[in-house]
Amino acid sequence: MQQKHFETALSNIAQKQEKFHPEAFLFLRDALDYTVSNSSEQDSSRRSKHVTATDLLVGIREYALQEYGPMAATLLAEWGVTSCSDIGDMVFMLIEEGIFGKQDSDQREDFMEIYSFHDAFVAPFLPKRLSK
Repeated sequence: MQQKHFETALSNIAQKQEKFHPEAFLFLRDALDYTVSNSSEQDSSRRSKHVTATDLLVGIREYALQEYGPMAATLLAEWGVTSCSDIGDMVFMLIEEGIFGKQDSDQREDFMEIYSFHDAFVAPFLPKRLSK
């Protein structure tokens, strides 16, 4: 994906909505690259680079925790991203701008709460209770 085209798409999206900070879309692009890279390493026989919603959400969780650790939830919330559905909304905004592709079977509903952001980004960093 060409940087100039991506920047134009972000500008178009920013004019249409205010919920998501442009940084959220940059994060999403990087997380998609991470997901594609990791999935092709794990399955070298895979010819298509299509990523399912679940694959992408798992990749986003891994990438966010790797890059931001305990700050992942805070940063994502600061950028307006607080649920898997938000990721789906962003993906479809990028599809509408021609940045991401989609298959006929892909739907926003595919992103419906695959995991809770609390469980994915907060719980791993909470102290474990002492048990007796």
